[in-house]
Amino acid sequence: MAGSGERAVRTRARLAALLADASTAALRSAGGRVAGVYLRAGGPGDAPDFLRLAVLAGLPGPLFRPWWRVHVDRPFPVCDAYRLGLPVVLPNATEAVRRYPQFAAGLPFPFASVHMPVPGGGGPLGVLAVLRPSAGDDGDEPLDRELLARLAEGLGTELLALADGDRGAIVWDGEPQCVRPPAARPPQAAVGRFTWDPATHAVRADDRLHTLLGLAAGGFAGTDTALAEALAPAEAYRVLAALRDTAAGKPPGAPLSLRAADGASRLLDLWPAGDGGALPSPADGGGAVARVGGVVFDPGRAALADGAADQLPQGVFCLDRLGTVVYANAAAARFAGRAREALLGRTLWDALPWLTGPPYDDHLRGALLSPEPVHFHVRRPGGPDGAHGGYDGFAVSVHPGDDLLTCTLVPASRMEAPGGPRPPGPAVAAGPSMAAGPSMAAAYRPIALAIALTDAVTAQQVSAVVMQELLPAFGGRRLAIYLLQERHLHLAWESGFPPGFLEPFDGVALDARIPAVETLATGRPLFFESMRQLAETYPGLPMDAEEGSRAFLPLIASGRPVGSCVLGFDGPRGFSTEERTVLTALAGLIAHAMERARRYDSEAALARGLQQALLPSRLSAHPRVETAGRYLPGTEGLDVGGDWYDVVESGDGLALVIGDVQGHGVQAAATMGQLRSAVRAFALGDRPPDEVLSGTNHLLIGLDPGQFASCCCLRLDPATGLTRIARAGHPPPLLLAPGGRARPLDIPGGVVLGVDPGARYPVTELILEPDAILALYTDGLVERAGADIDDGIADLCRALDRAGAAAGRRDGLTLSGVADRLTAAARHADARPDDVALLLARRLRHG
Repeated sequence: MAGSGERAVRTRARLAALLADASTAALRSAGGRVAGVYLRAGGPGDAPDFLRLAVLAGLPGPLFRPWWRVHVDRPFPVCDAYRLGLPVVLPNATEAVRRYPQFAAGLPFPFASVHMPVPGGGGPLGVLAVLRPSAGDDGDEPLDRELLARLAEGLGTELLALADGDRGAIVWDGEPQCVRPPAARPPQAAVGRFTWDPATHAVRADDRLHTLLGLAAGGFAGTDTALAEALAPAEAYRVLAALRDTAAGKPPGAPLSLRAADGASRLLDLWPAGDGGALPSPADGGGAVARVGGVVFDPGRAALADGAADQLPQGVFCLDRLGTVVYANAAAARFAGRAREALLGRTLWDALPWLTGPPYDDHLRGALLSPEPVHFHVRRPGGPDGAHGGYDGFAVSVHPGDDLLTCTLVPASRMEAPGGPRPPGPAVAAGPSMAAGPSMAAAYRPIALAIALTDAVTAQQVSAVVMQELLPAFGGRRLAIYLLQERHLHLAWESGFPPGFLEPFDGVALDARIPAVETLATGRPLFFESMRQLAETYPGLPMDAEEGSRAFLPLIASGRPVGSCVLGFDGPRGFSTEERTVLTALAGLIAHAMERARRYDSEAALARGLQQALLPSRLSAHPRVETAGRYLPGTEGLDVGGDWYDVVESGDGLALVIGDVQGHGVQAAATMGQLRSAVRAFALGDRPPDEVLSGTNHLLIGLDPGQFASCCCLRLDPATGLTRIARAGHPPPLLLAPGGRARPLDIPGGVVLGVDPGARYPVTELILEPDAILALYTDGLVERAGADIDDGIADLCRALDRAGAAAGRRDGLTLSGVADRLTAAARHADARPDDVALLLARRLRHG
């Protein structure tokens, strides 16, 4: 919220409290796990087309860092809600990957989300977002949208009141405020212990276990079968199997995650207890035993604050929904190598930093956003000197609850096979009972594919990327991509199919009953686990193999049909729910890339023509000034951008200007033309450089809010050499004086054009000596990937020295030849990621 001094501090505090209240209310009304409010960005360097996350309730801030700041044009639901002023509701993961594949790729977990615009007069002031449990893929869980809409409307009214009706003052700068959501129930411990005799099948349980299971003392018959059915009726077989394995000296590698009759989560940990039933140390050996010890606890309840948890051989600690450690048992403290008091009250990032960062943050996000536990392995940094209890490899399980995450640490020794210890390595292998859950690798295929697709600009390049990234990830052998054109599907790429097999399907109409057409017509992917299943579904359809399986994916970009993708596998195979979800996300990414590739040629041709038409065909001349200009389009992406230069007669002298409009393509080229016309008009009126930039800045803000441009403008008096220069976020000009060396001019500048209507552009004066060369350029000439721009400017200075020396000789270069020398490296480069503009001026001794 804009303001100054003490009033700004008070206003910021009231704003933070208002947003926190709205977020927690949204959590309750939508049954959510996470809620937040986005407002327009207002920090230093922020542009008006960005949103900042102002408040986040129910999730640690570091876990949501990639989404703290987003551009309103990104294909994200929060951006659509803000830009369109309409609510966006995603009931499940399938809908999310279908409509917003990039958003779903970054958060590949089964959750639903609601994004409600916050109204405020002329348009949304922000967005109220809630992440909640998924409704499942077959239906939409009832949601009180009217209540959420009223909450958003009330928030908008209070925001306007706080800002005295000034919409422009409702912004957020800096990091989000993280809010702890209200507890779903009072914290309480819930731990029960028992011992089991495998010879008699008898179970001896303490009173706590009866209480935890909701039974009166002696409420079950005291046998292993009765315990298993009381503990987890639908999974009693898992309990009994684990008991038998433990009695044989093979305890589970980590606590078993079970479901009670009411669906609540429970954890069961077992260990060989020997004849006395005493809890062993984690380093105790295996072998056949007479008794088994066990403990059951409820991961959804807080603190585990009774002594039973301190006797557990594995580490147990609890995190609240902001990532703060609220409980740690003795083993967890020992494994961490810190006193328990040093863990409590600190965030996970401070208390156990070796459990944070990629990929562990992704696992924590999954546990906070979805109801299922996650399991992974970690190696804590440390040497073999026995420090921190001598353990550096752990199996980690994270169990979600209403208010807490319950985490367990099992050291490597608990997972050693009877034959001896496992060899050390960065990841500790889990035994069969570890049930490490679905691999996260498939969930990240959309991210890998999206990164690879960024460099693909043609349909063939996109298809090649798909073949390289997608087929190996899923074990596929065949790929076909069809693109829609004039209501027919045309084959754009094929690999792995028998020669000529796909030719009859090239150009097939949309009324054909074949899977490649029907998947596009319905918008739903089709999966066939065997060729027999495919043949039964489509009788008479030619088959390219007797054995195998097929997936047909619709390519739909922003609701528009683009084509179909066919994946072929050599053998029969099933497609898990996770694989189907990921493949749907991949299809969305491929569709967007294909749509971009299809538009590439036509838009690039239009932009090139527009750019060439708007650049000056000749530069204004003066008998005492020689000028030369060069423009090179980029060779990556859309080829052309918004770089331009011009020389304009201004009073008795000349105005020289160079600029760079943000972005590429038709819009950038069109904006460039408008700016060039504006600068020319101001310069023709003999305005000084600062007024030229200020006037152009106001014009750009009025014409196209959100479009930015850098610019450098100078006015040269050829008679005296007096040069007045102003710049707006542009690289500094270079000056090569006669007999000297080229150097960048130290010229203070203002912000780029199009950001601040009140921006000022200071003017620097210098005398341009006869035969001195002044060089204006855009960043495409000096920027290199992975290198500092100052190094690029220094290289350009050295090139100007060499070219200037040649131009100074009697048989040397003209200024046009100097321009060719300076752009030679860029002209012959294999790839130019940005376009290049250069403008040179030399004051002559005699006119």
